[in-house]
Amino acid sequence: MSKQSKRIEALVYHAKPTPGKIRVVPTKKYASQRDLSLAYSPGVAEPCLEIEKDVNNVYKYTAKGNLVAVISNGTAVLGLGNIGPEASKPVMEGKGLLFKIFADIDVFDIEVDTEDIDTFIETVKNIAPTFGGINLEDIKAPEAFEIERRLKEELDIPVMHDDQHGTAIISAAALLNALELAEKKIEEVKIVVSGAGAAAISCTRLYQAFGAKSENIVMLDSKGVIRNDRDNLTVEKSEFATHRKIDTLDEAMQNADVFIGLSMADIVSPEMLKSMATNPIVFAMANPNPEIDYQLALDTREDIIMATGRSDHPNQVNNVLGFPFIFRGALDVRATKINEAMKMAAVEALSRLAKEPVPEQVNLAYNETRLTFGKDYIIPKPFDPRLIAEVPPAVAKAAMESGVAKEPIEDWARYKNTLLERLGSDNKLVRLLLSRARTNPKRVVFAEADQLDVLKAAQIVHDEGVAHPILLGRKDTILELMQEIEFDADVPIIDPKSDEELERKNRYAKAYWEKRKRQGVTRYSSEKLMRERNYYAAMMVNEGDADTLITGYSRSYPTVVRPMLELIGMAESISRVATTNVMMTQRGPMFLSDTSINIDPSAKDLARIARMTSRVTKMFGVEPVTAMISYSNFGSSENPRAEKVREAVEYLHKAYPDMVVDGEVQTDFALNSKMLQDIFPFSKLAGRKVNTLVFPNLDAANITYKLLKELNKAESIGPIMMGMAKPVHILQLGASVDEIVNMAAISVIDAQEREKSNRNK
Repeated sequence: MSKQSKRIEALVYHAKPTPGKIRVVPTKKYASQRDLSLAYSPGVAEPCLEIEKDVNNVYKYTAKGNLVAVISNGTAVLGLGNIGPEASKPVMEGKGLLFKIFADIDVFDIEVDTEDIDTFIETVKNIAPTFGGINLEDIKAPEAFEIERRLKEELDIPVMHDDQHGTAIISAAALLNALELAEKKIEEVKIVVSGAGAAAISCTRLYQAFGAKSENIVMLDSKGVIRNDRDNLTVEKSEFATHRKIDTLDEAMQNADVFIGLSMADIVSPEMLKSMATNPIVFAMANPNPEIDYQLALDTREDIIMATGRSDHPNQVNNVLGFPFIFRGALDVRATKINEAMKMAAVEALSRLAKEPVPEQVNLAYNETRLTFGKDYIIPKPFDPRLIAEVPPAVAKAAMESGVAKEPIEDWARYKNTLLERLGSDNKLVRLLLSRARTNPKRVVFAEADQLDVLKAAQIVHDEGVAHPILLGRKDTILELMQEIEFDADVPIIDPKSDEELERKNRYAKAYWEKRKRQGVTRYSSEKLMRERNYYAAMMVNEGDADTLITGYSRSYPTVVRPMLELIGMAESISRVATTNVMMTQRGPMFLSDTSINIDPSAKDLARIARMTSRVTKMFGVEPVTAMISYSNFGSSENPRAEKVREAVEYLHKAYPDMVVDGEVQTDFALNSKMLQDIFPFSKLAGRKVNTLVFPNLDAANITYKLLKELNKAESIGPIMMGMAKPVHILQLGASVDEIVNMAAISVIDAQEREKSNRNK
């Protein structure tokens, strides 16, 4: 994608369909006059009076306890510099989005139009009663130091400048683990810090809190080594001025054990690396390009332990591992501040987590056989679902032990469960899917690439590295649309009706004829069929010219399924294909089957569908808990429709006793674990969170998933084909661009799984 295309895409993303990235939504009912009278006048007077009696009641009756202000004056925005408060707003909204999706914290972004320290502080103090915490963002140094210091002293809610402390906390956790691997002690190692801004100062202070000695630290700014004989040093820089008579990074790096880079790209040479001590630790965190190229560093020193700020290399130092979870812990005990003990607790929690066995969901997301603690894994991955259950409790405990918690936690098991429940409201699974697909992209045929939305999706998966698209359709139309959307990548374009494809078309026709010549197919009819895009696309997959295909955008499902079944066929030992849709709901991902193919499946068919859905659920890194849905509960009806579901469950219990599945059960009981536990405690689903629903017929499944999609705006991935011999996937008619992208990721992962399975045979 060209720079102009990326620019337009970014602008459209922020402008459409609604300007901005965050909004306020009601949390209470508001349908009736009674609701409104409780929400506002006269009912609202009651909580007002309770808060007047005891100001702490504000946490009981308002959203203050889960509300953080992300505040900036726009003086140090990302890599853009002093661009002003209004121009900083998209970044602050983005930070608010990250707070919400990683830790379920609500945010108001506040942009303050002043560069005067006193005015800024006074503004924040005046609005502080609204919030449970203050996240200072993108404020230039050295002003940032004084602003944070004074606000922490003068406010009784948590205040943190993430630019300072976020990188410090994450890199400190990585450093502790790297030192352990290198068999070195933090109080003995020589550390070089390139950069002297807010992040570098905070990092170095935190390393000292863990035992690093000031006499072993050399810090550099744009003028060179910060020495105690330099004039006009700020108070913060003076804190790290060295007495050593060295002037350059070259000299500082000699025999150094650790390099911390928070400066600029390509300032570290291979010669500098070679001059470092054995098992050097290099955290080159300049973005987007590190102080030394990752691969160059590895080629220079085999014994290096390296981290960067980039997601495309191991050991990414990413602030999102820290700030959402630190504020979560602080808010949950109503901490009056975020102190050193809480930051150190976050460091230790992250450090510990990297040494524990990694959940399969994370391995799948990063296409790893097994992530284990070592040189390429010294810090948890941002998609690790354990973060929210590990870091906030550590922070909360430290707040309690250091005396700054107003609302101590007593039941830690319940608290951890509450934290895990918060994960259900976001779309982490989609991010995991895209991340996993990117680890090993496959060749995906987009069989309707002459449709604008399909082509847009192909452009996204190409630019994001999710897949290698093959564009199938009318070539002149595709080229025209590519020009329109500025899709200028060199990707294959195939027109099945063009004479350019005659040789391959004849080869496909012959292969198809050979396979079906005794089933009424003539050579002529096979040649004619190869002009049809779905037959052609299926043969591309069959003949190994593509890994998978996506189709169905502009045609009814049955007409597209037919050629897939005819050419691709069902997998070995499979007697019936089916589909499942993944719905991104507030309770987390839900798998619904069969949404597109089997109109009235038998009991045996339902059991097969449940088994296939279970395998797909595991492919997503989710342990299936399956409810077989009916209008009746556990034998309450003798109607054949209920009996069919009951028979399927009996078969599954007998044939697959380890499978967590039960029914027949009504949907509300399946989804309400307390109701199920109270009334049907004997069920295998009792006390469990159901994530897979198998419906008794196509009507029920299809209607349910489309209701969820339209009424609740639940994002849908699917229908995902199950039981096919090769990875082919069919879209719903008129699927959105996002849905097509998600299905492309599914098709890539499906191809990855089959490739892995074939290797293991």
